[in-house]
Amino acid sequence: MLFEVWAPRAGQVALQWAGDRAGAPPIPMERDDERAGWWRAEAPAVDGDRYAFRLDGGPPLPDPRAARLPDGPGGPAAVVEHDRFGWRHPWAGRPLPGAVLYELHLGTYTPEGTFDAATGRLRHLVDLGITHVELMPVCPFPGTHGWGYDGIAPWAVHEPYGGPEGLKRFVDAAHGLGLGVVLDVVHNHLGPSGNPLPAFGPYFTDTHRTPWGAAVNLDAPGSDEVRGYFIGSALAWLRDYRLDGLRLDAVHALHDDRSPHFLAKLSAAVDGLSARLGRPLFLIAESDLNDPRTTLPRERGGQGLHAQWNDDFHHALHTALTGESQGYYADFAQAPLAALAKTLTGGFFHDGTFSTFRGRAHGAPLDLHTTPAYRLLAYAQTHDQVGNRALGDRLAAHLPAGLLACAAALVLCAPFTPMLFMGEEWAATTPWQYFTDHTDPELAEAVRAGRRREFAAHDWAGESAEWPDPQDPATRDRCVLDWSEPVLEPHTSLLAWHRTLLTLRHELPALTDPDPRHTEVAFDEDARWLLLRRGPVRVAVNLGRSTAAVPVADGPAGTAGPALQVLAGWPEARLPGADGVLRLPPESVVVLGP
Repeated sequence: MLFEVWAPRAGQVALQWAGDRAGAPPIPMERDDERAGWWRAEAPAVDGDRYAFRLDGGPPLPDPRAARLPDGPGGPAAVVEHDRFGWRHPWAGRPLPGAVLYELHLGTYTPEGTFDAATGRLRHLVDLGITHVELMPVCPFPGTHGWGYDGIAPWAVHEPYGGPEGLKRFVDAAHGLGLGVVLDVVHNHLGPSGNPLPAFGPYFTDTHRTPWGAAVNLDAPGSDEVRGYFIGSALAWLRDYRLDGLRLDAVHALHDDRSPHFLAKLSAAVDGLSARLGRPLFLIAESDLNDPRTTLPRERGGQGLHAQWNDDFHHALHTALTGESQGYYADFAQAPLAALAKTLTGGFFHDGTFSTFRGRAHGAPLDLHTTPAYRLLAYAQTHDQVGNRALGDRLAAHLPAGLLACAAALVLCAPFTPMLFMGEEWAATTPWQYFTDHTDPELAEAVRAGRRREFAAHDWAGESAEWPDPQDPATRDRCVLDWSEPVLEPHTSLLAWHRTLLTLRHELPALTDPDPRHTEVAFDEDARWLLLRRGPVRVAVNLGRSTAAVPVADGPAGTAGPALQVLAGWPEARLPGADGVLRLPPESVVVLGP
């Protein structure tokens, strides 16, 4: 077996055996004459054999490209022979257009917090109408429980979740049910605990800074190999684990002054792999830049990513539902229905407008005639938007069922690719709070202090004495979904409502039509009603506490236009009158079609 490692600063490198082979002598590695800074050695090894690298006689370090770290961060790597896995279900892929995503955290989706346990709940997602599961990061991190964004090994799988074999079993089972699988990956930083990369080479640079410290080196000396490291990791997830797409965390923190940009190189590599495998693959960016170039094709000067999260839609919807105006909600809360209407028809709210939260103009216009609307993801809740609140309180903690039903209708009938956060479909009462399991006491305390500063800066609800301790195991336990809730009211009815809306989305072409000319919005800010037209389909919501008169007909004033029928209604079906006006009770929604 060939062992390779990039260590340009080392004078000598040795392959050190561990585990059952710990007594075997180390094997000196030789410089690769064709690749500067690379070392290589041939040695007999089989799946499961443990090993490490020693640089200049130093301590054993895990392979930066290890697919498995059985003892966690900092421990020796284990050989993984990917071809040994017996895939049961052939898979032609499932593309992004027409998709409905479901964001899921492995460690709290079930009490067990494993791939195998989560597999047992996949049928729930199929019955709901989900097309793709989006897993939060699964790379190794300190301890057992955490969000996963402080991972330290971008090629490996967290052992407590089930390791590489567990992830493959999960993906295979999902594909067998017709579900695609998307993985959240973090390229903008690595966790501070147990990270061996600085010992191997210039993986980080002080040329740029991020909220997490030194930036990943994408444009300084040595950056060719660092770029290759992260692109290789992305391709390995898609190839070796048969994933359908990747969600890229906080791409605005990928500081890169080179041309082409790292993201353009990554998207080109993924498109190339897709062509070779003969199945669709896609990349979804998390970006707060509101930059159309993120999803603009590379041949037109863009980065070529296939979609991006749209926080502007979330912020507008959130302020319309809750009335909150603190922090970044301030811009949207001035006229929330107008903000929501702008995002529904134009994608971005901040498209060069002044952002009071940032103290400057922000964003650029997005042309939905050339950028299909499905390239934007729409959502009412995400792990970030819930978990970065001091108490991790979901919308269900504050809103009545009627407003939750309105939110679901606007997300699932929007022109964008919808995404739900786990448990949202039944209005889960379990919070989603930030939790960690750092084994370093100093790091644990720094995380506690940092979170409290963030909460105070955003003026989140709750007294500081109530703010959860990220390191307390009870914080994670509170976040585990309660699977007894869906059979209780109002959870049962809200779950049925989501299923109804998703059935409509899959059956009615108008609800996945990317043409912006077929999406129109009317609203009354004071009366708090909004009418979303998707071709012949109308979604009328009343967010207010009084009955609203919503004109839904297409005909001239005083006529009803084409006959309409109720496709869905909360809390009940309701037709417009002969005058073409729909009289909606408080906090209710109706979906109409010809």
